Amino acid sequence: MSVTSPSHASAPPSNGDVVAALRAALGDAVSTDAASLEPARSDKSGHLSAAAPLAVVTAASIDDVQATLRIASQHRTPVVTRGAGTGLAGGAIATAGEIVLSTLAMNRLLEVSVDDEIAVVQPGIIHADLNAQLEPHGLWFAPDPASRAISTVGGNIATNAGGLLCAKYGVTRDAVLGLKVVLADGRLIEVGHRTVKGVTGLDFTALMIGSEGTLGVIVEATVKAKRLVTGPIAVMSANFGTVDEAARAAAVITSSGLHPAIMELIGESAMAGIAAHLGIEHPGGSQLIVQTDGPAAQAEADAIVAIMRSLGGTVEVSFERAEAERLFAVRRAFHPAMSTRGTVLIEDVCVPRSKLPAMFAAIGEIEERYGITIPTVAHAGDGNLHPNFVFDGGPEVPDLIWSAADELFLAALRLGGTLTGEHGIGMLKRRWLGDELGADQLELQKQVKAVFDPQGILNPGKVF
Repeated sequence: MSVTSPSHASAPPSNGDVVAALRAALGDAVSTDAASLEPARSDKSGHLSAAAPLAVVTAASIDDVQATLRIASQHRTPVVTRGAGTGLAGGAIATAGEIVLSTLAMNRLLEVSVDDEIAVVQPGIIHADLNAQLEPHGLWFAPDPASRAISTVGGNIATNAGGLLCAKYGVTRDAVLGLKVVLADGRLIEVGHRTVKGVTGLDFTALMIGSEGTLGVIVEATVKAKRLVTGPIAVMSANFGTVDEAARAAAVITSSGLHPAIMELIGESAMAGIAAHLGIEHPGGSQLIVQTDGPAAQAEADAIVAIMRSLGGTVEVSFERAEAERLFAVRRAFHPAMSTRGTVLIEDVCVPRSKLPAMFAAIGEIEERYGITIPTVAHAGDGNLHPNFVFDGGPEVPDLIWSAADELFLAALRLGGTLTGEHGIGMLKRRWLGDELGADQLELQKQVKAVFDPQGILNPGKVF
């Protein structure tokens, strides 16, 4: 593998030269006014960069993206690709001297093939809008991030987003067949296939998914479009006295060979916060919400209810889709509820499903040791937990919170888990990357980054 190190032999051009070159090539697509620059300093993580970026380029086409990257490469100017800015790890935050490349205007559904069950989309299309446009064709895009109403498909691909339905229907990587990507120097490549199978060469499609804008800019995606799920559903809501009981029930359900479409666990402090935010009654304890669908929905629901009750759960069952939407709307209110209580560090670790009770126990020990409360929800069907650290002030995270988070991350790794199940590394988890990957793999990943981005201009300061 040939690696070219970033060159710093000559002084960089002035910011004025870069902006002038962008305007000459892209005209009104380039903005330097404060109203455009300020939003790019932050995202849903709450982190704020030290200064506003150099300019925002609103790309309307692949040609616009290529022109931007050619100029950035020529002038050795960093580029931060940004969609809707809904990330939770600081992965699309820009600062002084950086070009923000917005793909929000590239928001079209380009093609639908019902026969092949695929769709071709631009990166700026909002996830929920894509599904609204696929519905008349009897299709849907299965990844289901909590941000689906506001996040872009391109951003979800860049972070390999998951969500509530991924235990049965997969994460974003499972739904992407091919991509068009603009490289750091402006070249356009096509990776992947329109076919279900394809093993020609190395899998650059999988490499790009979850790369957080550090290897190239995704400008088009060919995705799987599943047939809409019709027929019966069952939704079960179980209240448990402790989060340990709820976590054990979730682990037993998955170890029993059952495959619910959704299984969400809401810890006690998380449920109390949601109830206060929504103005609904909370009986205490933790909540486990499970949905089954398809022809086996009733049989699976009966088996799941039996497990829940055998482990101490008080269970309510409904076969109405409206009730399912109501219950999962309660779950989706978790992050808004936490944001009303202070500044929130929203975390994202994943452990083997059998280790879910042990991870909740570890969180409880950390809460006791640090004298804090860590409201937590989990996609229990795949072992993905979202512990939230709520603190006063901000946006800087206090040392106490980082120390508690450090213990939490390392606990997840000890249990055979990972630092992030779906949010990505971004800026906020860089310091722990070596703990999971090890020195040799981390160095190899940096070498791969350098092959795609020899000048180090793509999303600097993120991931690596």
